[in-house]
Amino acid sequence: MTPAGEPDLRLYLVRHGETAWSLTGQHTGRTDLPLTRHGEDQGLRLAPCLKNLEFSLVLASPLARARRTCELAGLGESATLDPDLREWDYGEYEGRRSEDICLRRPGWRIWRDGCPGGESPARVFRRADRLIERLLQRSGNVALFSHGQFGGVLGARWLGLPGVGGRHFTLGPGSLSILGSDPGHRDTRVIALWNAEAGTLPAASPGAG
Repeated sequence: MTPAGEPDLRLYLVRHGETAWSLTGQHTGRTDLPLTRHGEDQGLRLAPCLKNLEFSLVLASPLARARRTCELAGLGESATLDPDLREWDYGEYEGRRSEDICLRRPGWRIWRDGCPGGESPARVFRRADRLIERLLQRSGNVALFSHGQFGGVLGARWLGLPGVGGRHFTLGPGSLSILGSDPGHRDTRVIALWNAEAGTLPAASPGAG
């Protein structure tokens, strides 16, 4: 429970901007791709949504696409790189599309089956739990710059759902989501915003939660 007088924990989760592989639907885990020009624009459009907020902590995946999005959003100087925010390690399926994988492995689902040579679902779910456990020691606004499928796992686990529930929490490139708690029931975690395009959001007013 948040101590009296301290602001509640509120997580601002950003998926990195567009890359060449996000356009083609290729699984991008450890491959360190840059943002496309459109991806850079998506990062810039995040800045007005975040600039008037006070963040007690800013964390970014070590991968370049997340780091660059963080920089373009105006939070690069205060960011700490956190390996727990990296994307699912796709192992042998790195760079491949789901439909191509299913041609050779019918019925394959990453949320259930994982990736040969990469991370198992259980390992990714534990990574999300570890991150949440650390974040619950904080208060105030926290910015997280991460990735699509790991972000889905994080959303599911924040709500206390099984990690496999992350398959229902899709995130588009350059999107902003907010995880917090119900003001009337502080022990109930909620999703205040999910998968919003930065260009459709108003600029945050000073002191906004």
